[in-house]
Amino acid sequence: MKYVLVTGGVVSGLGKGVTASSIGLLLKACGLRVTSIKIDPYLNTDAGTMSPFEHGEVFVLDDGGEVDLDLGNYERFLDIKLTRDNNITTGKIYQSVLDSERKGDYLGKTVQVVPHITDAIQKWIERVALIPVDGKEGPADVCVIELGGTIGDIESMPFIEALGQFSYHVGPGNFCLIHVSLVPVLNVVGEQKTKPTQHSVRGLRGLGLTPNILACRSTKALEDNVKAKLSQFCHVAAENILTLYDVPNIWHIPLLLRDQKAHEAILKELNLIGVTREPDLQEWTARTRVYDILHEPVRIAMVGKYTGLSDSYLSVLKALLHASVACWRKLVVEWVAAGDLEDVTAKEAPDVYKNAWDLLKGSDGVLVPGGFGDRGVQGKILAAKYARENKVPFLGVCLGMQIAVIEFARSVLGLHDANSTEFDPETSHPCVIFMPEGSKTHMGGTMRLGSRRTYFKVPNCKSAKLYNNDSFVDERHRHRYEVNPNMVQQFENAGLSFVGRDETGQRMEIIELPSHPYFVGAQFHPEFKSRPGKPSALFLGLIAAASGQLDAVLQNYGHASKLLPNGIGNGKPTVKTYQNGNAIKSSNGSLNGVYSNGNGAHH
Repeated sequence: MKYVLVTGGVVSGLGKGVTASSIGLLLKACGLRVTSIKIDPYLNTDAGTMSPFEHGEVFVLDDGGEVDLDLGNYERFLDIKLTRDNNITTGKIYQSVLDSERKGDYLGKTVQVVPHITDAIQKWIERVALIPVDGKEGPADVCVIELGGTIGDIESMPFIEALGQFSYHVGPGNFCLIHVSLVPVLNVVGEQKTKPTQHSVRGLRGLGLTPNILACRSTKALEDNVKAKLSQFCHVAAENILTLYDVPNIWHIPLLLRDQKAHEAILKELNLIGVTREPDLQEWTARTRVYDILHEPVRIAMVGKYTGLSDSYLSVLKALLHASVACWRKLVVEWVAAGDLEDVTAKEAPDVYKNAWDLLKGSDGVLVPGGFGDRGVQGKILAAKYARENKVPFLGVCLGMQIAVIEFARSVLGLHDANSTEFDPETSHPCVIFMPEGSKTHMGGTMRLGSRRTYFKVPNCKSAKLYNNDSFVDERHRHRYEVNPNMVQQFENAGLSFVGRDETGQRMEIIELPSHPYFVGAQFHPEFKSRPGKPSALFLGLIAAASGQLDAVLQNYGHASKLLPNGIGNGKPTVKTYQNGNAIKSSNGSLNGVYSNGNGAHH
């Protein structure tokens, strides 16, 4: 097994996760099998109980692991399925060591950070690196390890010590360290400054780790004299100093690394020169090119409560993006804070209220993502009501589906106090209830988590067609509440169809309104399995409906268009979309990716 370690210096948020994912993709394109590990130095056992404001979204794996959002990047870029053990936290390591101590495994020794914690970290890495994640048998060839945080953090010290020992333990030719650092440009002077990176590398070397490759984040490509200076002071060969400058979208990063021969530098350090091929990124390049030239917008109103931080909905945004690229549309996300749609806001801040409703009404589709707690629920119900009554394409995910059910109960069934017991435990019409197997005393890991099977009960429904007319589908869940099975008949009699259910038939998984162009809710989170080349079916349905292409997509049974490069025209890339072997559209241009309305970050 070969190991690539990605560390970060100077500041956090440099994009270590995207860099690690891109390195993995590049090595995979060279014909190697790749797996990934993310190390998070925080004390939480997992990401399950952390607020999205604190740490971005919680990504859910097939085995029910609630993990850091970087594992979502690995899965999307590498098209693999990771396990909960691929996310190492300080909490997990200390818990395993303390469990061993209680069992008497250390035979009376004094249990210490070195060697017991550091040994546990190394054993964990070696064990998890051998787990196959790409659907094939046997271990991968290379394991990409990302160390979270910044060099110098107190909490990451045991991991750095362990990784220093680990690099010695696996030996030269089996370990490559890539250090991601910042080379800022001061506006006053206008020159690229190397001192922060020099200090960061000095700190890393002082801790027992020597970088083989430097990946420097900067606004533009590093100048030759800057590279020479870094090489001299950081003791890294000039050809091993890479520039990760700002790009219009992150799909460019693997191409940027390939163009700078990053794969050759890594393969050389790992003694793999001659056993791999040149990286084959033809399909990735074509898709990236399409992404860059899209100009016809599709506007999706994202009605949530964490709209101030786009990382809170990272997988949802990526799923929307994958579907938009497949439908040849430039995604524009209109961030609508759910609370701003409520009557209270109309009285307290009329301008904010008007702006929120203008954004909602100006959108081509409405998405209500998952969430917890009662803040903004009334606003989400109003958004679902607007979409249902005005025939605007709507997708509700997890809580979003429950919101659609509550709204239907109130507006169509006339049950004005209908609610979820999450928000009103005393409601006389509980259309969403707490699941019997849940725990009301412990928060972490007590939900219905991970991959569960959904069976289609209505074979000709839109959802089934989007899922290629399969009789069932496996999707990932994360919820404590469910639609009340005792009220299902009442809903169905009024026209709301529960087209997808679990194996018992008692747990509702997918709702549809047959009389509506596209009104779909899913109890699961389809965004977690969306991939750049394989968009999630229900997100594809939403974007297709919002851009007037749903009939064509349904006729093609949900297969997203296959993008193939078609040469060069007018000096600009021309790409054709193929469906069933027939070219249905081609496009020229040079406009960039995805934009939001400015209420959230740009993507």
